Amino acid sequence: MSAGLRGRLLLLLRCCRTVRFAIMVLMSTASEPDPVAAVRDYYEQSAQREVERLGRPADGAIERELHARAFEEHLPSAPARVLDNGGGPGSWTLWLARRGYRVTLTDLSPALLDIARTRVAHASQQQASNVESIAKADARDLSAFPDESFDVVLCLGPFYHLTTETDRRRAVQEAHRVLRPGGLLIVTMMPPYMRLVSTVLEHGSASFTTGAADRILNEGRYDNPRPGRFTGGYLTRPDQVTPFFELHGFRVRRLIASQGVLAWAQTEVAALAQRDPDAYRRLLDLAYTTAGDPSIHGMAGHLLIIAEQSAVQASS
Repeated sequence: MSAGLRGRLLLLLRCCRTVRFAIMVLMSTASEPDPVAAVRDYYEQSAQREVERLGRPADGAIERELHARAFEEHLPSAPARVLDNGGGPGSWTLWLARRGYRVTLTDLSPALLDIARTRVAHASQQQASNVESIAKADARDLSAFPDESFDVVLCLGPFYHLTTETDRRRAVQEAHRVLRPGGLLIVTMMPPYMRLVSTVLEHGSASFTTGAADRILNEGRYDNPRPGRFTGGYLTRPDQVTPFFELHGFRVRRLIASQGVLAWAQTEVAALAQRDPDAYRRLLDLAYTTAGDPSIHGMAGHLLIIAEQSAVQASS
């Protein structure tokens, strides 16, 4: 095949993908499917990928390292009780249980919960004994748990899938209710700009013609109707984070970029870890110490919020 013909075929393939994406976006926004079902389906289809994500050097390894440092700095001493709400395959549940915390894991995805149960069953007896239960639950409805049940609630995922103000308010109120006085709520959220750029890089002009870019910027909504792709996302401006939690009875202790200054260089940082381990460790130290700098939060992939229950929450 000549170079010219090959180039034309590649161009045609890209155009077809763009048109297909545009059609799927338009159909999905017209029908407005149940957002919870779409999110659950995504995690059902990507369950094994979720298991591996925090261990992948060019994807989740930096986030795992910086989150672990933040947890070690801010968590109360074990054996505090922790609700890992939306904890998926149990990666952080196992991390906490290994350190003596008593952990309850919940998630919406049966596939992820099954993986978590298998992983706990294969853990050491001492570690497994610290996992009190694994159950299906929705962040908006924690009625299975009494008031003041936990010292810490982790929500490392649910809040960036709650696309309405009502749902976000219900989730933060439920977290407040099940926390003991002075307990910690630890949440991840997603700012819009990194998602905006990655969307345009992947889908090109269809990002604009379908209105996807406008929805990200103006509504904080990200929906991808393609099977197996991240969808049902709610994107939050960093300056909206602290007022939201303060309104609902929390004091934000720390707000950091989950990958620090390294979100856009994870592949290169992974290569550095192999080439120069000392430089890699020093760079991670730098990334953590500067992760609270507000000037980098807008282009973060995720934000980690550590908030302390401080007052009676606002009523609905």
